[in-house]
Amino acid sequence: MHKDSNRPLRVAELIKRELAVLMPQVLNDARAHQTTITHVDVSPDLKNARVYFTLLAGTAGAEPVLKMFSHAAGHLRRALAGRLRLRVVPALRFYFDESVERGDRLAQLIDRAVSEDAAGKKL
Repeated sequence: MHKDSNRPLRVAELIKRELAVLMPQVLNDARAHQTTITHVDVSPDLKNARVYFTLLAGTAGAEPVLKMFSHAAGHLRRALAGRLRLRVVPALRFYFDESVERGDRLAQLIDRAVSEDAAGKKL
């Protein structure tokens, strides 16, 4: 496989789409319906996948959901194996994606700085 191969990117996108469908079906937990898969990174050898998710409710309750996903990773991997045409389905590792929260905080800081700047110019 070439170093610049885009196969890991294609597999990552496929896993992301399939997990979004499978997680609410396979996991009998309401919290699975309250999550969004934001990004999947697959290693170049296609043996490991890092799955990033966010919660609709924000960061509150992220730790129990992370534990639930980590505990169910093998079950989700088997479910993926039944849906994907891959010789080996990557091992799944779940991570809470804090980039959305950081982006929101940054946008708030920018908005506040702009409004303070506008208020300072009016004086």
